[in-house]
Amino acid sequence: MNKTELIDAMAADAGITKAAAKKALESFLGNVEGALKKGNRVSLVGFGSWSVSKRAAREGRNPQTGKTIKIAAKNVVKFKAGADLSSAVN
Repeated sequence: MNKTELIDAMAADAGITKAAAKKALESFLGNVEGALKKGNRVSLVGFGSWSVSKRAAREGRNPQTGKTIKIAAKNVVKFKAGADLSSAVN
């Protein structure tokens, strides 16, 4: 399912226009992004939670040349599925 299909499904389920569903989805995504940028955790009980984890700098290898390269430290987003979502999929 892509973003357009999700907007269509949200509009149909909620009985709202596609424009309103798009605005709601973009608001949700923007607020999740904003919270993660601040280093906060976003949790939806039963669905899952997003958090930011710091990945340390490390050394890797270029697979073409075998030469050692330095990989910079960075923040990564993690998602952990909640119990309800996990049981629905299984």
